[in-house]
Amino acid sequence: MTLTASYERCRLLHARYGRSYYLATRLLPRWKRRHVHALYGFARYADEIVDSFTMTADRARALGELSAAVEAGLAGADVDDAVLPAFLHTVRSFGIAHDDVAAFLASMRADLSVTRYATYDDLLGYMDGSAAAVGTMMLPVLEPAPGCARRAREPARQLGLAFQLTNFLRDVAEDFARGRVYLPVEDLEKFGVEPSELGAARAGRAVRELLAFEAGRARDHYRAAARGIDLLVASSRPCVRAAFDLYGGILDEIERRGFEVLSGRVRVPRRRRAAVFARHLLAAAGAGRAERRVHVEVP
Repeated sequence: MTLTASYERCRLLHARYGRSYYLATRLLPRWKRRHVHALYGFARYADEIVDSFTMTADRARALGELSAAVEAGLAGADVDDAVLPAFLHTVRSFGIAHDDVAAFLASMRADLSVTRYATYDDLLGYMDGSAAAVGTMMLPVLEPAPGCARRAREPARQLGLAFQLTNFLRDVAEDFARGRVYLPVEDLEKFGVEPSELGAARAGRAVRELLAFEAGRARDHYRAAARGIDLLVASSRPCVRAAFDLYGGILDEIERRGFEVLSGRVRVPRRRRAAVFARHLLAAAGAGRAERRVHVEVP
């Protein structure tokens, strides 16, 4: 597996499984895109081990082998894998924190044994690795503006949390079919929802009220993330704004349907996706041109 082929494999994974974010990455300067694809591709690769409905192999063993290969690769060893060469190259190129990589893999291991979270704080502990760590891994690629790296970290975490909580609301039925309930047990009890109701053909009133409550939490995470966009270099802002709008659009669609997420997968209409992309395209082009202008003093 050549490095070029590995990056292409990651791009294809991103295009197939992360359509909203993949569309947003087209607003980035070309050189940044492959690194975002590498990070997403790695995350999806690990996620498929624990989530795929079709996988018949020993999931714990497969995830353990992946984790061992990542650890060896981070230590400088060559790895024989379709995705890891691009991921490891990106980690090295941007000085991505190994602790973030370890936190992500720890959350993937949790998915093999943990099926319920008692409180929202417990769920946040899981999402620290599965979502917030992905946000902070992306941050060096997206580039904080000079002097803003420290302040940009928490908004990057918050955006990861916002995106994942949005996915949890959209995928309630799918997760239930895997035997998992990510919505906190204390919240189900508060709204009088039995876990089995999350696998029903349609959402009852109590389930819809529960989802509305969790959507409010997601909105809080989006608000906390929004202040970080202007802390990035100009060429990355249109991409993040578009991703913000597209994932926020999923939440809008869930609300528009009255929180009926059990009868079919909620998607942002293609026309709206195209409009979001077009709205940010001009800004992306202008920012990219501006950053490519280099003034060189000639003595």
